[in-house]
Amino acid sequence: MARIILGSDHAGFSLKETIKQYLADKGYAITDVGTDCTDSVDYPDFGIRVAERVSAGEFDRGILVCGSGVGMAVVANKFPHIRAVIGLDEETARLSRQHNDTNILVLAGRRTDQELAKSISGVWLNTEFEGGRHQRRLDKIRELETRLYK
Repeated sequence: MARIILGSDHAGFSLKETIKQYLADKGYAITDVGTDCTDSVDYPDFGIRVAERVSAGEFDRGILVCGSGVGMAVVANKFPHIRAVIGLDEETARLSRQHNDTNILVLAGRRTDQELAKSISGVWLNTEFEGGRHQRRLDKIRELETRLYK
């Protein structure tokens, strides 16, 4: 089973807690790097904690939650080997795994209800990368990362 790391800012805290319980109930081993309350915090601090550790290979996948999902996605995608997606719905989650082999799911805490977030997370975690023509495209991204992150 995948090693998963979670993080959120204050706007994503409640939804992160829901996802954490949902995944624990499914048997996933979860590491939560915060935040641990709804007091205002800076989202980059928590996006960095998750993306850095997925990028380094400590965790297979990460899930981030902020108000809109945008800020966390921007932060996460700054790291080499990270392919973060804002999970708007189950189809986006499924296609992001099948075609892009995404390794960080970002949820919008202010726009995604709890049941939909659980469904999106489940689809994302249970969908495999298809490879094939999509592998060629990922190879191009990895080549770019090699040039940029020497």
